[in-house]
Amino acid sequence: MTGLVIVRPGLLTTVQDLGRRGLASLAVPPSGAADRHSLRLANRLVGNGEDRAGLEATLLGVDVACGTDRWLAVTGAPSPVFVDDRPAAQYAPVFVRAGSVLRIGPAASGLRTYLAVAGGVAVPPVLGSRSTDVMSGLGPAPLTAGAELPLGVPQGGPAPVDLAPPAAIPDHATVRLLPGPRADWFADSPVGRTYTVTGESNRVGVRLDGPALRRTRHDELPSEGMLSGAVQVPPSGLPVILLADHPTTGGYPVVGVVHPDDLWLVAQARPGTLLTFAAARR
Repeated sequence: MTGLVIVRPGLLTTVQDLGRRGLASLAVPPSGAADRHSLRLANRLVGNGEDRAGLEATLLGVDVACGTDRWLAVTGAPSPVFVDDRPAAQYAPVFVRAGSVLRIGPAASGLRTYLAVAGGVAVPPVLGSRSTDVMSGLGPAPLTAGAELPLGVPQGGPAPVDLAPPAAIPDHATVRLLPGPRADWFADSPVGRTYTVTGESNRVGVRLDGPALRRTRHDELPSEGMLSGAVQVPPSGLPVILLADHPTTGGYPVVGVVHPDDLWLVAQARPGTLLTFAAARR
């Protein structure tokens, strides 16, 4: 064993980097880490470039064994971290000896934790990215127990910090909304309204429950290009916020787009989280 071995895969653990950009015309979704801020930080903590691939674990964490001595860092949703049976810091570089197991427990709040390893996860890239796309099947499959991932060569030492201050993940988040291209198709605006994240959410989109938006136009809409953060409104009137693995086109009208700086809050919203939309200033 010379790489990173998955001991316990948790609920859903995938390889993610910053995604596939510029391929929407070929119907290739962007994919990549749902919470890019957290992956970037984890990579910086271990001395990687921000675009190196790491692991994204959903809700229940993940356990990994190191085949070589490496610096690792865990960011994202606050979670208990152990090296073997010893507590270790989150949001800080952690040195892990060969043969030791780093364990990430269930998230106390939020939804997704990120694990970076010095050198990065070096699975073969597909269309310029090592990311798993759960909708299209591009990239490596979701990880299972016993899977061994190759690692790249470390480029530098860990960041000279004891602890990077984490961003709080609220149970009730306010996200800014830019007006969408089809806002005039609705009698209602989602701005000022509060919705609950449902258990049907995933990396493709976050489904919301709450006040339905009433349409004023009911004619057919040809498929249009989609982007992460687009708020689609299906016939139910209940919004869906598109995430990293979203389709590149869609026929439901887009009432607004979540501000890019707030999209990480949507990515970290577990079922039951409240989301309130606020008007974004351009």
